[in-house]
Amino acid sequence: MTSIDAKQAAEALSDIDSIAHRVRRSRTYRISSLVLIMWGAVSCIGYLLTYLSPHTARYSWIALFVAGIAGWIAISAFQRKQSGVRSLDLRMLTAFALFVAFGLFTCLLGHFGPRQLSTFWPIYFMLAYTIAGLWTGVAFIVIGLSITALTLIGYFFVGASFDLWMALIDGGGLILGGFWMRRE
Repeated sequence: MTSIDAKQAAEALSDIDSIAHRVRRSRTYRISSLVLIMWGAVSCIGYLLTYLSPHTARYSWIALFVAGIAGWIAISAFQRKQSGVRSLDLRMLTAFALFVAFGLFTCLLGHFGPRQLSTFWPIYFMLAYTIAGLWTGVAFIVIGLSITALTLIGYFFVGASFDLWMALIDGGGLILGGFWMRRE
């Protein structure tokens, strides 16, 4: 029987802690990547519909938002069945509802026009991604800051094709970010 000294025990515990951290991050990224890809597709479709039919954009976005929430619930249920890990619960849905309610309240106070709304919502959601990244991993921070920066560039420098720009930047950025997270 071999015994180990205190230093070796500390190193072994540190290795175990490091592996556990990587497994948690990998699980979080795997589940989040599917949700990001789904929301990216929803956003891309929303901006394309806004570009093609600006008069019906409000209704398109409401329908897409409801479909996105249903998709998020379905992905979470599927992942829970597969891995046994709950990624969406009542607290998460409540936090999401409060986050969206605050965003809606902000929009009402700000009297935003269509272009400002198309800029506000991605930046607002990317703030949440960036903050979440402080706990869950650098991928969220990179995705959040990149989409925010490119959204602002589009707002100031892209003319009438802004909704097409946002379909690529917000929708495409989330999809690309989701695939990148699958590799982590």
